[in-house]
Amino acid sequence: MKGVFSVLIVLQGALEQGFLYALVALALFLSYSILDIADLTTDGAFTLGCAVSATVCLAGHPVLALPMAVAAGAAAGFVTAFLQTKLGVPSILAGIITNFGLYSINMMVMGGANRPIGLKNQTVFTLAQGAGVLGGWAKLAVAAVIVLAAGGALVFFLGTRLGLSIRATGDNKDMVRASSINPVFTITVGLCVANALTALSGGLVAQYMKSSDINQGTGMVVIGLASLIIGQTLIGRGGMARCVAAVLLGSVIYQLFYVAALRFNVPGEYLKLIAAVIVAGAIAMPALKQWAGLQKRRHAARRHRGGER
Repeated sequence: MKGVFSVLIVLQGALEQGFLYALVALALFLSYSILDIADLTTDGAFTLGCAVSATVCLAGHPVLALPMAVAAGAAAGFVTAFLQTKLGVPSILAGIITNFGLYSINMMVMGGANRPIGLKNQTVFTLAQGAGVLGGWAKLAVAAVIVLAAGGALVFFLGTRLGLSIRATGDNKDMVRASSINPVFTITVGLCVANALTALSGGLVAQYMKSSDINQGTGMVVIGLASLIIGQTLIGRGGMARCVAAVLLGSVIYQLFYVAALRFNVPGEYLKLIAAVIVAGAIAMPALKQWAGLQKRRHAARRHRGGER
């Protein structure tokens, strides 16, 4: 019974954090997979969402903190898009420049390197727990509802005329331009939406952890890409709904490995190494899958030739 309870705790923690960080993977799905832009604003936008959410929570408005974090993230995405589309800065450098500048902005928002929310201040999670929503599963319920709503909204948005234009921009900018669609506008909207999702993730994580730290966003690009690749490898590509489901699954699986390591008292100095191994394995998964398929076909061919003899 104790073992089952321990497994349930690990699973609950993985699901909670998987949903919270899935928004970053959704953001990278939009910028990297659809727009074909390597947006490195992610780390800074995540911390910006944390900083704004924690600050507004301290002012006594935990629900308002989330849309404000979204607005701040969209503003960060706009800056990156402006540098890229109007000033001719390459996409990778544009993200690096914005991310670099966000460090100082995040420090100003928090009034220092960190900002604890404090036990006496309310968050969306404590509000749900106070309302008696699902007892000990309240945090998971809140995270799941918000993330599933965001995922559903993204699927709907990408099916609209503007969303289809964004998808076409990632496929072929020249064709889009020839079709009288302004790629500057579609790229700007796409990056604003992507960084808004990242900041929403940061806002939720800050309220979940009840603190915000200047280094909280470090490595978010790697975690998001790992979740994206894991999900796409397991489920594959398809329609937008299938892609979003793959992202959510990939995020939960990634966090399951990480939470399990924490649960079983893996030394803190090994956690970065474990994360690196998980990320490397996720990125190598498509190549390993292709290699395994090739070996299987070779083995079948050898058996076939042996049978003919």
